Amino acid sequence: MKTITLGRTGITTPQNAFGALPIQRVSTDYAVMLLRKAYEGGMTFFDTARAYTDSEEKIGVAFEGMRDKVFIASKTHAMTPEEARAELETTLRNLKTDYLDLYQLHQAPQCFKPGDGTGMYEFLLEAKEQGKVRHIGITAHKIGVAEEVVASGLYETLQYPFNYLATERELAMVKACGEAGMGFIAMKGLSGGLLNNANACMAFMSQFDHVLPIWGIQRESELDEWLAFFDKEAVMDDAAAAVIDKDRKELAGEFCRSCGYCMPCTMDIQIRNCARMIQLIRRSPSQNYLSPAWQAEMEKIDSCIGCGVCMTRCPYELNIPELLKKNLADYRKIVSGEIKI
Repeated sequence: MKTITLGRTGITTPQNAFGALPIQRVSTDYAVMLLRKAYEGGMTFFDTARAYTDSEEKIGVAFEGMRDKVFIASKTHAMTPEEARAELETTLRNLKTDYLDLYQLHQAPQCFKPGDGTGMYEFLLEAKEQGKVRHIGITAHKIGVAEEVVASGLYETLQYPFNYLATERELAMVKACGEAGMGFIAMKGLSGGLLNNANACMAFMSQFDHVLPIWGIQRESELDEWLAFFDKEAVMDDAAAAVIDKDRKELAGEFCRSCGYCMPCTMDIQIRNCARMIQLIRRSPSQNYLSPAWQAEMEKIDSCIGCGVCMTRCPYELNIPELLKKNLADYRKIVSGEIKI
C-alpha cells in the first residue's frame, strides 16, 4: 500500500482512508467495531463532519485513549465565525479530543479569503493559532470553486468528488492541486455507489501521489474490500482498464451522484434514487427496483411542479426535473417490458 503525504500538512498516511458519513446509519457498537478494525487493518486517516449527525461521537468512542495514533479530519457547514466557533467546540467534545488534525469548511459555496467580509478564513487561522486545529482545508462540489481554491494558495487541502469518471477539467484541477503543494482528498470515489469494482477504483487512485481517497464505509464487507489492498496492491492492468473504459462509456454525461443535497423535495419525490434509477437497475440488477413500492415512488415524478428548488441546491448544477422525467419514461418501458434489462 502506497503511503502519501497530504501536501504541506505533513500528514503522512496510507493511500486508503475511512469516510465516516455512513456510520451515522449504524449502531455505536457496530461503528466502533468498524473503526477499530479499520485502524488495526492499516487505516490511519478518518474523515467526518459536524453535519453527519452522530458520526463524530462514534469516532470519539472508538479512538478514545489513542488519539496520537490516528489522523482525524472534520468539517463545518457554518457560514459565520460565531456559528463556526460553536460547531468546532461541539466537534472537539464529540471526538473527545482537544485538537483536529484537519478542519475543513464544508461544501463551500465560494473560496473564502482574508478580508472578504465573511470572517470565515480568519476563523480558521484563529483556530489554528489556538492549537485547536493543526491544518486547514476546504471541501467543494463545484469545479469553479475548487479551481479558485487551488489558485488561491490559502488552504492546505482540498476535498472534492473524484473518481475515474472525472472530466479533463477535473483531472487538470487535481494536477494543479498537486503542483501547488496542496493535499487532495477524494470523496465519492465510488460515484455514489454507481462504481462497483473496488480494484479499478483503487488502481485509479494509486496513479496519483497526492490524492487520498476516503471510502464511505457502512458494512464490514465493504471495509474488508478496502483493507485487502494492504496485502495485495491494486494494479492498473488490462482488466482494470477495461472496467474503467466500460463505465466511462455507460456513465458519460450528466448523472446524479446521490449526494442528497437536493432534498427534501417539495412534492416528496425521492430525488437521490429516482434521478438515477435507470443506472441503478442496469448496474445493480434487482427486482426490488421494480417492486410496487418503487413503482409508486417513481410515479411521484409526475407530481413535480417544476419549482426548481432542487436545482438551486444541486452542487453539480444538474437539471434535476429533466433527469427525473427521463428516468420515469425509461422506467415505465422497463416495467412494461418494452426495454429489457
